[in-house]
Amino acid sequence: MRIFLTGATGFIGSALIPELQAAGHQVVGFTRADAGARRLAEAGVEPLRGDLTDLDRLRDGAARAEGVIHTAFDHDDFTNFVANCEKDRRAIAALGEALKGSDRPLVITSGTGIGCPAPGVPATEDVFNTAHPNPRIASELAGAALSEAGVNVSVMRLPQVHDTVKQGLVTYLIDLARRTGVSAYLGDGANRWAAGPVYDVARLYRLALEAGEPGARYHAVAEEGVPAHAIAAVIGRGLGVPVVSLPPEEAGHFGWLSAFVGLDMPASSTWTRARLGWAPTGPGLIADLERMDYGTVRV
Repeated sequence: MRIFLTGATGFIGSALIPELQAAGHQVVGFTRADAGARRLAEAGVEPLRGDLTDLDRLRDGAARAEGVIHTAFDHDDFTNFVANCEKDRRAIAALGEALKGSDRPLVITSGTGIGCPAPGVPATEDVFNTAHPNPRIASELAGAALSEAGVNVSVMRLPQVHDTVKQGLVTYLIDLARRTGVSAYLGDGANRWAAGPVYDVARLYRLALEAGEPGARYHAVAEEGVPAHAIAAVIGRGLGVPVVSLPPEEAGHFGWLSAFVGLDMPASSTWTRARLGWAPTGPGLIADLERMDYGTVRV
């Protein structure tokens, strides 16, 4: 298939390209910068210049594709998270408009937290709370609207996706520990974050695209939940800084991360594994954090 991939030079997109190519797919990659376009061309990918506000460009890329994978998201330290979720909603709507009247698959991206049925209970693929307080619900609501319009949409929900360079929100915890001189967690640190190795996650995106199952929701989860205190401990060892527990009233230490750091975010992928035959084989989050070079890696 000719696949239009947004976020093609990003963390997940870069892992997805060889995965798709090895399976015989042709990739058109969406990128903002000249340098990104050059890297894509060198990798055998047809570049398409634009960003998430270029809705006509997004429509054009999708219209000329046999399938679309949307991984792009404007993170910018999550300081503009609500606005960025709204930007993502508009981008998804534009991609879907170009696919109406066809069965061409669109795989969009969300977070596993959207599937959480209750505090402390692992998120599951069958849960979709349309009133969820997480602003990222905008992405799934956009996908649901397209599904109702007959577009073949499925959702990839991500945990903390990792290798030895990036680890989702954990990357920002590392940067915070480097700047403050302590690796901290809240309370007893028993709250958990689900995780998945980036190349296993890339393989799951491909499997989801090829399955083309309308309305499916997948969890790219290899580890159901890694305790916060274990994450803080390995960061402390890597940076050579003390590991400390902070009371909830000192959550301000984490800045914008304070909205996430105390959350218990376990997630299951039982249905996903059975549905797509996905069996992650990569290292765990702690193993990648143990192997990373803390002297060179930066946000």
